[in-house]
Amino acid sequence: MAPNVERILQCIDRGDQDSVQTQLDSYNTENAECFFFNVEEWERRKRLAAALLCFIRKQPLQPGVLSACLRTLRILSRDRQALGPLVTDRALLTLASHEDRSEGGGEQEDGEVCRKEAMKTLCNVIYNSQTAQDRASALRLLPGLSERLKLEIETRAPTIVQFYELRLLFLLTALRPELRKQLQQERGVAMLTAGLEQCLAVRWGEGNDAMLADRSRTPPPVPREAYQRAIEILKTLFNITYCSRRQEPDEEDVALYRHLVDVLRQCLLLSCEEEDLSEEVQGHTVNVLSTLPLQCLDVLLSVPPGEAPARREREEGWGEAPERREREEGERGWREWEGVNMDCVHVLLLFMEKRMERGQKLKEKLTPVLTLLTESCRGHRETRHYLRHQILPPLRDVALRPEHGPTLRGRLVRLMTHVDTAVKHCAAELLFVLCKENVSRFVKYTGYGNAAGLLAARGLLGGRHGADTWGPQYSSDSDSDTEEYRAAKSRINPVTGRVEEEQPDPMQGMTEEEKEMEARRLISLFNRLSRDKIIQPMGITTEGRLAPMCGQMRGCTLEEEVEEEDEEEEDEEGEDEEYMDQ
Repeated sequence: MAPNVERILQCIDRGDQDSVQTQLDSYNTENAECFFFNVEEWERRKRLAAALLCFIRKQPLQPGVLSACLRTLRILSRDRQALGPLVTDRALLTLASHEDRSEGGGEQEDGEVCRKEAMKTLCNVIYNSQTAQDRASALRLLPGLSERLKLEIETRAPTIVQFYELRLLFLLTALRPELRKQLQQERGVAMLTAGLEQCLAVRWGEGNDAMLADRSRTPPPVPREAYQRAIEILKTLFNITYCSRRQEPDEEDVALYRHLVDVLRQCLLLSCEEEDLSEEVQGHTVNVLSTLPLQCLDVLLSVPPGEAPARREREEGWGEAPERREREEGERGWREWEGVNMDCVHVLLLFMEKRMERGQKLKEKLTPVLTLLTESCRGHRETRHYLRHQILPPLRDVALRPEHGPTLRGRLVRLMTHVDTAVKHCAAELLFVLCKENVSRFVKYTGYGNAAGLLAARGLLGGRHGADTWGPQYSSDSDSDTEEYRAAKSRINPVTGRVEEEQPDPMQGMTEEEKEMEARRLISLFNRLSRDKIIQPMGITTEGRLAPMCGQMRGCTLEEEVEEEDEEEEDEEGEDEEYMDQ
């Protein structure tokens, strides 16, 4: 590599554009897939980056030469140790303003290629360098970038560069908190919402409801490139709306967010030719929805159910395999429940189920949709009724433990004892809300053992009703029991949540003295475990919360303590004898 770099530097010094292009094309081909660099070449790569930046600034270059220079800079920007020349103010401004200069070369296509390479390089530099992030904020690169994107969206002329411009916008807002606030204040939500409409080809119907642009029976699927741009927009929207749920929105913000939710509804319902890409869009859509004010989410239910057949007719054949489409037509949506359209809610339910089946990165992938469904249930009665019907149907099989089986209830109950605190809390919270925060009903569907964690956190171990103290006031409809449940109710173990087989009495045949000795022995064992801090005995306070018993089990007599010490001495002597025998 070293001789090639030296030859490139010599050609740059001579200003021989043809030779520079030839050498750079060879270098770029050789290193196109290189992401790990030789430590010994750091200084040469720094010299090459500095020389190329100077070469670009000093003289007008042929489009092919300029493109080769920028491609080389993009490759060099992958190496964090060689970023020195690329993180200066002059370098950042050169790359940021280059796209305007490149179009003056004459050929639009060449200019687009050069702009794309400049944006790729900026993305790498910003991502890899804290210094570059600080300088980009100080140099106010974001306003110029957002203005350019706004112009492209208004003219409805997306270019091959727009994806990388959106990627840069995401990186700036992800890495610099002050830029999130700045973009939000500069009406970034409205601009990005319009960009999302452009990607999905959304138009607005008579009732101001988002609709597909093409009403034909078999419209073409959303192109992959449009979906990729939509993903970057959704990621940036999440960055700048993250704190919206915690704030009380004014009238203008409510209208803005409701408009956004209407467009996000299309993100949930549309499909791409590639299932993985469709799921990725849905995942980012869920993330954005989970940040928006709760009062704006009713838009997801606002489409009249009568429009469902027309939408199904339009969406048939959207790139899905016939057998999958046939299977999911009865699952994915176009559903009416209590006079409300449940398309989006059911899509969210299916999305949650897919994420649970994958079982990967549950905190990152699953908790957002669990939280969104929980909050939607709290805010919308119809949503709670529908999800309860799907997740917690009336109990019939009481021989199976709640956490067993392939049902949605079984999967969610299993998550209630997950090792990740956030995952188990979100799963338990959803089930608790579906039970209208009624403790007895919650225990009925999950078992006391599974429910104990949430009940302890809420101070409800004593059995108080959660909704009496906080949260929404749910309707008073009763939880009707099936005949099967009523017949087995008296035999159900409340801890496991199922009918257990009768177990033999472990004290059968023991005298009263033997029973007393066994009880004292168990107390002694618990005391020893407590003293050694292996376990900590807990009790329920008057507030319904768990608390340490503070030595309440230490009520053993002096004789018992002496017996324990004698047992310990005997154990130690036995260990010594065994050691000496060895």
